[in-house]
Amino acid sequence: MISAPRDTGDRDAPPDDGASAHAHGSFFGRRKGHKLRIHQADLIDNLLPHLALDIGTPAPVRLADLFDGDIEDVRLEIGFGGGEHLIAEAQAFPNIGFIGCEPYVNGMAKILTQIETHNLGNIRLYAGDAAELLAWAPPRSLARIDLIHPDPWPKRRHWKRRFVQDATVEAMARILKDGGEFRFVSDIDEYCAWTLAHLMRSSDFLWTAERAADWRQPWDGYTMTRYGRKAEREGRVAAYLRFRRVS
Repeated sequence: MISAPRDTGDRDAPPDDGASAHAHGSFFGRRKGHKLRIHQADLIDNLLPHLALDIGTPAPVRLADLFDGDIEDVRLEIGFGGGEHLIAEAQAFPNIGFIGCEPYVNGMAKILTQIETHNLGNIRLYAGDAAELLAWAPPRSLARIDLIHPDPWPKRRHWKRRFVQDATVEAMARILKDGGEFRFVSDIDEYCAWTLAHLMRSSDFLWTAERAADWRQPWDGYTMTRYGRKAEREGRVAAYLRFRRVS
């Protein structure tokens, strides 16, 4: 894997785990990029309100109640980007409910287009801060959480902006069922090491890898994202980390 660039200007600054920042939210960055197409803007205005979670109201006791039909379990994908992985998962597992969290408006527009095209009813969306969503969800309500190619925030002074922090690890442990999983993918080796350090010092999670292939190869059924394909073309090698919530 390729090392993330370091910010030498802050080399002597004390590490900041970011717990205080994440207590007030974890999203940093742009919320909107290129101008939306007319149909995309229409989907934001008319389809998104039907799929969007309102965390200003109490969460249901069972997150499965957010969906129509017979939903067996609920999973969360944080920062789904263009939605390639989330859409593929929703199609492959129609009896699973999926919550996609993405504050970036253009990413939300892309996934709404795919939801409409494939007429998917097992996806709900949250256009905001994942830390707030984790705080809203009831205990032991999720079977899995995926974080795929997140922004690594490579500069040391920005490490507190990374999603993986002690505070968010604790929040994920609260809402994952026993035996549930947190899955993490990154082509930045320093962020992979950071994630391993945070998860392995938590008594709530167990790294499932038994051999090198377990983190060097995608898990069965994994859908490569657009960013993942770009990383491969540019010679960057991703790690695929899985952590099980222990009782």
